[in-house]
Amino acid sequence: MGAKLELMRPTRVLTWHVHGSYLYYLTQARCEFYLPVQPGHYSGRTPGYPWGENVFEVPAGEVGGLELDCVLFQSRRNYLQDQFETLSKAQRQLPRVYLEHDPPREHPTDTAHVVDDPEMLLVHVTHFNDLMWDSGRTPTRVIEHGVRVPEGARYTGELARGLVVINNLQSRGRRLGADLFGRARQEVPLDLMGIGAHTLGGVASLSLDELWTAGGRYRFFFNPIRYTSLGLAVCEAMTVGLPIVGLATTEMATAIENGRSGYVSTDLRVVIGRAKELLADPEAARRLGAGAREVALARFGIERFCRDWEDTFAGVNG
Repeated sequence: MGAKLELMRPTRVLTWHVHGSYLYYLTQARCEFYLPVQPGHYSGRTPGYPWGENVFEVPAGEVGGLELDCVLFQSRRNYLQDQFETLSKAQRQLPRVYLEHDPPREHPTDTAHVVDDPEMLLVHVTHFNDLMWDSGRTPTRVIEHGVRVPEGARYTGELARGLVVINNLQSRGRRLGADLFGRARQEVPLDLMGIGAHTLGGVASLSLDELWTAGGRYRFFFNPIRYTSLGLAVCEAMTVGLPIVGLATTEMATAIENGRSGYVSTDLRVVIGRAKELLADPEAARRLGAGAREVALARFGIERFCRDWEDTFAGVNG
């Protein structure tokens, strides 16, 4: 009986808080998550998310005494620095997974990943990222995003404006499309939400519930990002039922099907033109939004996402 109970025990995962929304979705998996906390360095259960009882904050100095099953790295700093400052020698020998959130920055095809270890697993969040990184000897797996939105958050589209959700857009520049947002806003009405949005005349950061309860009123979701992973906000907007208008770059080229779930192009003039069409045709926007929601439920469901992560943790633990 003792062995059976041990097998039923949730996997105990140590990870650092890097991306709040992703971490919230990750913690929907049937595992226990331990977050090192150190003022000025590591944060834990930050406000704005309904964290579950399976998420534990641990002072960084006490992490070495934890009984863990797996370590999940989410940044270069976690891998190169934090583990040596936080984990015990024994903990550094545990099964290890590196979650890569982004495509390569230095060179889009020839950048070697920081991890080159056949004993680790490198998880990419999109197939585009897996394609572009040189992952060396490290085995890889793709776990696509999984999201959930508040039960009552559904598309109405009565507000003849586009919604943009990007944190700190002004300081993140061309990669996140700050210039494209500025150009598009001169021709179509766009509202920016997210951390630091007020610096560009937008709405400050909202909780997940507040964001998508309000977001469903917009006619479409506009994504000006040139080069990053598929944004969780795009997946969330699709799940609410917003049509997506944006750039046909990175994984966006496969996530959005023109005429079914929205419109994407590498020509900003075409993108702006499609946005104007949706402003003028609410029924077309509603139809595309329904298509976007259908795709999101099939591809970005939280249940599938959690199964993928539970299988991954079980796999690396043998």
